[in-house]
Amino acid sequence: MASALILIDLMPRIIALPLAPHSGEDVLARCRALAEGFRAAGRPVVLVRVDRPGVTEQPPGSGFADGLVREGDVVVVKRTVGAFYGTGLDERLRALGVDTLVMAGLVTTMGVESTARAASDHGYELEFVADAMSGLAADEHEFAVRRTFPRFGEVRSTADYR
Repeated sequence: MASALILIDLMPRIIALPLAPHSGEDVLARCRALAEGFRAAGRPVVLVRVDRPGVTEQPPGSGFADGLVREGDVVVVKRTVGAFYGTGLDERLRALGVDTLVMAGLVTTMGVESTARAASDHGYELEFVADAMSGLAADEHEFAVRRTFPRFGEVRSTADYR
């Protein structure tokens, strides 16, 4: 079983939102630690960010958080909520021999959940790092983590990846 870490929308303009139950900065720190562990183990790290379609210039803070992307990472720019549609992500993951995706990032019920649902449709096994993601509201995040995500895969914490 080959796993890849999928980090969703770790962009300054999203990190700065009033997120709950974890702050954007806390999620970023946990995602950085997860990425370092995956890289050290020789496992792929996939960084996904969104570009708003139909605009000539993206809003400030639309790039990745400083220092997040490293040489050898897979970078995906999406134009929809999820990371699979129109991005070639599935083909890139298959070429790397990946069959399991470890999901983290922002926002739990948007980019993370949408990407996870599409990943399941593509036949990937899923793991969710509950404390390395956060929502626009704590109750939305908690519902996804406790009720929705267990239907698609395993819910874990960053401590499980140390």
